[in-house]
Amino acid sequence: MLDLQEEFPQPDGLRYLNHAAVAPWPKRAALAVQAFAQQNCQIGARDYPDWLQVETRLRERLQRLLNAPSRNDIALVKNTSEALSFVAFGLDWRAGDQVVISDEEFPSNRVVWQALAPQGVELIQVSLACPDPEAALLAACGPRTRLLSISSVQYASGLHLDLPRLGQGCDSRGVLLCVDAIQQLGALPFDVQASHCAFAMADGHKWLLGPEGLGVFYCRSDLRDQLKLHEYGWHMLEHPSDYLRQDWQPARSARRFECGSPNMLGAMALEASLSLLEDIGMVNVSHALNDRITYLQEGLLRIPGITLHSPRNPQRRAGIVNFTLTGHQQAELFKRLTAEQVVCAQRGAGIRLSPHFYTADRVLDETLTLLSQLADG
Repeated sequence: MLDLQEEFPQPDGLRYLNHAAVAPWPKRAALAVQAFAQQNCQIGARDYPDWLQVETRLRERLQRLLNAPSRNDIALVKNTSEALSFVAFGLDWRAGDQVVISDEEFPSNRVVWQALAPQGVELIQVSLACPDPEAALLAACGPRTRLLSISSVQYASGLHLDLPRLGQGCDSRGVLLCVDAIQQLGALPFDVQASHCAFAMADGHKWLLGPEGLGVFYCRSDLRDQLKLHEYGWHMLEHPSDYLRQDWQPARSARRFECGSPNMLGAMALEASLSLLEDIGMVNVSHALNDRITYLQEGLLRIPGITLHSPRNPQRRAGIVNFTLTGHQQAELFKRLTAEQVVCAQRGAGIRLSPHFYTADRVLDETLTLLSQLADG
């Protein structure tokens, strides 16, 4: 049986509730990086073929995590923003085309579409503050809509959208569905096939418990050659090891989006982190996380002056709880919590707390006790 305290040996007094921003690594990821560094120090890249096997395992783990049809559908990218840019500046836009997003998106899933304005692409932002946000998003998809780009879980409120419903609605309208899955992947099960995704992307440094600088880009196989490439290099070629070949072509797989040398250091860490999620199983991860969110929300609601700004319906939430406390300005409350080693964030309407499946009861109880004391004045 896994010892989660051994995997996450956090010191007493630390209340880490910020997985929606940057997560701690599990011990196995740290050990993988230490071993990789030691190997580099002693023998350099003598065993590079072994490193490539780790990279292959990483692609396979990501394929399973997203339920992609093939590991050839998986590209290893620097971050979510890069993957979104591959889509935004890869599609062949026509003046008058429309892109639909929500009005709650993180800048990565807004700025990239706004940057298409010089090409005559219109951006439509839809309010999610309604009883049926999926219906509102689909209603905004008219005959000129080419793509709906949406975060599966909104970064500030934690609202979890029904992706299969959106995907089916997009299919019936001839609209491509692009999913920023950074606040879902690693927290809840995610299925690109059930969701009818054309594209999906996420960073590794949040719920996947990996390092910054390495993420995943899923591109449906029939759409790969429809994305115009803007980055070229040896690694994205169909025959990357044939250095003298003149009649080159881009890789048929999603590796075509990886122009140069891979982030092997990041791959060592992320592959190890994903092995932990696989050992536990994403269904078990999501159930454990849901238990913690329920406990945290119920505890907050018992504190006078607390207002929740996140959904309470388990079908509408993932790992994010956002709240305000009457009589306390957001910045001042954040400063007080940080001083007490509650690692959290200011987002949207209030303070964002984001535990993970392994978060100890002590962390939740101590945070709730502290907030009760602050409410009492």
